[in-house]
Amino acid sequence: MEVAAKLVHLVPHWIEHNASHAEQFEHWAGQAQVAGLDEVAEQIRSAAEAMNQANKYLNRAERLLCERNNISESP
Repeated sequence: MEVAAKLVHLVPHWIEHNASHAEQFEHWAGQAQVAGLDEVAEQIRSAAEAMNQANKYLNRAERLLCERNNISESP
């Protein structure tokens, strides 16, 4: 399989996977906050933010792949 064709399938999967992790991170950051682990919660929230930032780059990559391959983006 051509690299671009493989990436067309992988990138949306990575985006979904990262979003799921970011949601879990936010949940557990809240749990840490409730438990009085403020610094831990802050670091976990930073990890969620980094995951969301990674998804911004992956979304751009997906758009570029779709433009290059003349296909519509995944739903």
